Formats: sequence, C-alpha cells, structure tokens
Amino acid sequence: MIHLLLAVIYVSFISLGLPDSLLGAAWPSIYQGLRVPVSYSGVIFCIISVGTVISSLQSDRLIRKFGAGGVTAISVAMTAAALFGFSASNSFWALCLWAIPYGLGAGSVDTALNNYVALHFASRHMSWLHCMWGIGASVGPYIMGAALTRGAGWQMGYRIISGMQVVLTIIIVLSLPLWKAKTTADAGEQEAAPAKALTLKQIFRIPGVKEVLITFFCYCSLEQTTSLWASSYLVLNRGISPETAASFASLFFLGITAGRALCGFLTLKLNDAQMVRMGLGLIAMGVVLLLLPLGETAALAGLLLVGFGCAPIYPSLIHGTPGRFGAENSQAIIGVQMASAYIGNCLMPPLFGAAANHTTIAIFPYYLLVILILMGAMHETLQKGTKAGH
Repeated sequence: MIHLLLAVIYVSFISLGLPDSLLGAAWPSIYQGLRVPVSYSGVIFCIISVGTVISSLQSDRLIRKFGAGGVTAISVAMTAAALFGFSASNSFWALCLWAIPYGLGAGSVDTALNNYVALHFASRHMSWLHCMWGIGASVGPYIMGAALTRGAGWQMGYRIISGMQVVLTIIIVLSLPLWKAKTTADAGEQEAAPAKALTLKQIFRIPGVKEVLITFFCYCSLEQTTSLWASSYLVLNRGISPETAASFASLFFLGITAGRALCGFLTLKLNDAQMVRMGLGLIAMGVVLLLLPLGETAALAGLLLVGFGCAPIYPSLIHGTPGRFGAENSQAIIGVQMASAYIGNCLMPPLFGAAANHTTIAIFPYYLLVILILMGAMHETLQKGTKAGH
C-alpha cells in the first residue's frame, strides 16, 4: 500500500507543477483579449505570491488540524476552483480575485507534501518528486499552447488543467486512509510534535533557522533570476539571436529536471549536505563560464551547468530539515522555508531588472555570483550549527 501512496504523491507533484507556468504561457493572449497593459501580469503574480507566503506561514496550524493528506486535498481543490475561475474570467479584476485562492492553495500543498516526504521517505524520492514538478511545469505550457493553436482560447487551457486538478483531488480524497496509516506506522520513529503550533518568534529562536531561511531565499532568488533574465543576457550582452536565446534558455530548465532525475541515484552515495555542496560547485562553474568571454557555446554550457547545479539544492535542503531541526519542528520550519523561498522569487528578479536598467545587463553573472557566495556561506554556517552538520 505504501507504493500506492507514493504513486499518489508523485502524481500530486506533477499536478503541483502544471499551473505554475500557465500564466506566462497564456499572458500574451490574455492581455490582448482583456485590453490591459502587458505589465499587468506582475500584479497577478504578486497576488499569487502573497497568498502563497501567507498559506506557507499558516501551514503548521492547518496540517495539525487536517493532516498532510487533508491539507493536500483541500489545497488542490482550491487550485482547481481558482483555475476554473481564471477560465471563466472576462476582466482583469476577475483574474486578480481568483489569484487569491490560487496562491493560498499553492503554498499549503507545497509545504504539506514536502514535509510529509521529508519525514517519511528517503532522499532519493525528494529529488525524483521535484523532478516530477519539473515535468508538470513543462507540460502545462504545452497544454496551453495546444489549446491556443486549435483556436480554443486560453480559457480552455486553464479549464483543462482545472479538470486535471479535480481528478487529482478525488484521488487524494480516496487515498486519505493511506496517509494516516503511513503516519501511524512511522509514529514510533519520529519525535512527538509540540502540543501547539510554533509561533514565528519561537521558530526564529531555534539555532540555524535564520541561516536556512537565507539559504532558501538565495536559492530561489538565483533560480528565478536566471529563469527570467538569462535570455535577455544572452541577446543583449553576448549577441546571440533572440530565437537561439529563447530556445537555449530552456537548457536551464532541462538541467534542473534531468539533474533531479540523476540526483535521485546520487543520494544513495551522498548525504543531503554533500548534494547541496555539489550543486553549489556546479553553479559556480556555470557562472564562471557565463563570465568569461569564451563565445556562444561556453555561455550556453554555463546556463546548462547552472541548471544542473540548481537540481539537488532545493530538494536536499528540504529533506534535511527533520534531521537538522528535529521531526517535531520540521512541519513549522518547512512552512517558513517555503515563505522565504517565495519572497526571494518575488524580490530579487525585479531588483536585478532595476539594477540592470541603471547600469548594464552585463552584471547578470556577477549578480548570480554574489547570491551564490551568500548561499554557500549560509549553508556552511548552517551545517556547523545544527544536528546535521558534517
């Protein structure tokens, strides 16, 4: 039965990735149809992100009340409703309204699934599950593109993904006894959770929490900045054609997805801290290739290496949370980690855009390098000051 539950969680991670890249894929059609400025996508993105941060911070209380399976089912149902709301929207303000449950659902399910897997499954499953997220994030735009190509409109793309989320919600609800059985079976292996949900003040008092939050902030800042600005850097600074840059920017996502598939096997030999260090080293090599004037091939190879380097960091950091802070605290801390990650997603890419606008986009690899150095320093400080330090 445990294999059946694991299959449900794998499908859940694919579903988690499906809507994440829909807005970007659909926005060229949305803003023209709704006759709003192209920049308005940032408003919707911010609403979703704020909702995600809020639900991540509240996830400890929610999971205590409804359980990991219950929170996952409720969150996926909220996402399904929000996506259907998007498909039925005829105004920008309606999209903003539906972005609220979209964001609230996304944060809770992310925290619930990550904490559950960190507590109950081996590190390799965390890597492979995040690889499944990458597959979902890749399939989402494909579904939207197919809907647009066939003249069904962006609304149909959202409707299809919403239907898939409804099916997943039903599957999760039917699987709820499996979640409870697994939790009960592992109860003797885990430390008892605190009687009450931890407050933010209590969480910040735990040794290593500040360092791990900065590490998550830096990781997601680096990943999202690379995702949004790599193509522009290749075109404006390296003289690569827009068509080539657009196609090769996908190398970054390919590196992350393929890297996580490979990392699942590497975790059989390397622990979580070693996996993170390996990722940091690969990112450093990639950034150096972006910095050096070695031509188009080197720059594209650098982008691929940055993607490979990103692959093990996020899942390994999450999987190490129970061992680092104790199983009794992991639920609360993973929620705060998710919130810190989303804040990095929101703040640092626009900050780079503002900096590049006032200087030059050539600072792109230097910007990544500064974030990387801070992330590496915080990770090593974290290792020395917590249970998992080695």
